[in-house]
Amino acid sequence: MNNMELMNYWIESADEDYDTMLYMKAGKKNTWCLFMGHLVIEKILKGLYAKNNPNNPIAPKIHNLILLSQKANLEVPQEIREKIQTINTFNISARYDDYKKSFDEKCTDDYTKEQVKNIEEVLKWLKKQ
Repeated sequence: MNNMELMNYWIESADEDYDTMLYMKAGKKNTWCLFMGHLVIEKILKGLYAKNNPNNPIAPKIHNLILLSQKANLEVPQEIREKIQTINTFNISARYDDYKKSFDEKCTDDYTKEQVKNIEEVLKWLKKQ
């Protein structure tokens, strides 16, 4: 696959995960909803990495959204960067049992709704890139 085919692969996969995120939100599976939100942003960033690195389009096998945005050569505005920093925490918090209990308690319906809005704002900005 060339870099644009890889970018499209990542975007299509992110779009599927976005639907899953909304499904989890509707079912009040808030922890997993936000985990999927992290995955959506991660995949879009990997698509942008492929687009912006045509000589080496295979995205690094990392989950750190801050590092991925840097490796994708993006100039991220402060407001978006702050949202990405928060979204970045959803990967570990939802995945590992020692973090999961406190994250479950944090993921009220209101908190989840607010964070889904942030994920959607970051997603919109990234897709413009």
